[in-house]
Order: sequence, then C-alpha cells, then structure tokens
Amino acid sequence: MIIPAQGLRIVLAVRPVDFRCGHDALAGLVQNTLGLDPHSGLIVVFRSKRADRLKILLWDGTGLVLIYKRLGRAGRFEWPQISGGVMHLTRVQFEALFDGLNWKRVGERIVATPAAAN
Repeated sequence: MIIPAQGLRIVLAVRPVDFRCGHDALAGLVQNTLGLDPHSGLIVVFRSKRADRLKILLWDGTGLVLIYKRLGRAGRFEWPQISGGVMHLTRVQFEALFDGLNWKRVGERIVATPAAAN
C-alpha cells in the first residue's frame, strides 16, 4: 500500500495510456498533454485500456518513481468515464482505488477546526 503524504496533490489521467510507456514518456504526457509539471511533487495515476492495471508516476525529490499494479484474476479497477484531462482525487479515494475498491463511494470526512480554548 502506498500512503501519500497529507496535502499532496493526486490526479487521475482519465484517458487510457499505452502501458509500454516508461518514466520519461509518461512525464512527457503529464507535461505536454495534461499541462502539469511532473516534477512538482504531484502523484499522477494512469489507467490501462483493459482497466485491470494502473501506473503511478511521482517525483520524490531525487528522481521519477514509477509504480505498476495489476489486479489478480478478473479484478478490475473502478474508473471514471473516458474523457480528456484529469480528475483530482482525495487521499482516501486514491487509497481505495489502489486497493481495487470503488473509490467513487468514498469521501473524506470534513472535520471542523476546534475553537481556541478560553
């Protein structure tokens, strides 16, 4: 399980990509197609055409990290409808997606900031 740091931006590239692409090709897609900086510390999740695989690209401060996950038998990730652009995910949604769960049904709990003690 990958647990991203609090406050880290997570985006999902909605259109499937060629899974033969490596670090540099995916970083190029992030920069040229999605209009984002792949070296800014954000996490970008890519989907395969078959919906049973994902690749995650992130910059850890020293280099690009590429993570690949394929679900076991007949497993499929839950993906949004195919369109252009990106979709922002919360940390909780990302964790559910990575575990192969339906992340669309998961939301972060909104907690009010406590008032200062008198």
